Amino acid sequence: MTASQDTTVSAAAPPVWAHRPANLAKAVTAELVQRIVRGHHPPGTALPPEPALCEAFSVSRTVVREAVKILQEKGLVQIRQGSGTMVQPPAAWNMLDELVLGATIAEDDSLSILDDLVVTRRLLESDMANVAARLSTPEVIDQLRALVDRMDQLVDDHASYHEHDRAFHDTVMRASGNRIARGVVRSLESQVVNTARYMGQTARELCIASNRGHRRIYERIAAHDPDGAAEAMFTHITEAWLVRRSGRGDPERLIR
Repeated sequence: MTASQDTTVSAAAPPVWAHRPANLAKAVTAELVQRIVRGHHPPGTALPPEPALCEAFSVSRTVVREAVKILQEKGLVQIRQGSGTMVQPPAAWNMLDELVLGATIAEDDSLSILDDLVVTRRLLESDMANVAARLSTPEVIDQLRALVDRMDQLVDDHASYHEHDRAFHDTVMRASGNRIARGVVRSLESQVVNTARYMGQTARELCIASNRGHRRIYERIAAHDPDGAAEAMFTHITEAWLVRRSGRGDPERLIR
């Protein structure tokens, strides 16, 4: 082999399999989730048979079977002996699953999924604010006041403002003692906190308006006013989302 040939071989791109993720089943699952959510495999139809999936993804039957098993755990498919793997309707999907929620939000031009996420968050956080107003200690109230005061100083530093924003809401949730509701809200938020569709516009005047809502919540909790705290949280979450939503589509799902 000549020197030039040797250089050509060493500079050639590595084979495709060298780029594959260590866990092939998860990679195949992620791609199939996208295809199902996008409607490439509509509800009520069967996924392609194992041999076709093996060929399409260049993986073994073991990998395909593991991926299909994960899809079934997420509620996207149902494995039926003798009739194949059937795609389930959206009502059966696990919307708390990271892959399912992320793919659904990406395909939802109407923003109805994000509207539903906000409605769910609003319901849970309003209830937690109610409880926090009854149970909050002087230490918690001091923490909330410090966060609100600090956010007034951070309206020009959007990244820091949003960090303190999340800390404020989490302090209220922790004060309620409802670990399940807090876990659901944190799970939902973690999927969308870096999504432009959810975060929307970021501007000084929006941060100022948002923190007025935080201050109302803090004041009602400090006054040990459960109903007032719940109403303040409900209003704050609704108004903040309607501003970030930028008027896209009809927000009728938010009406109560």
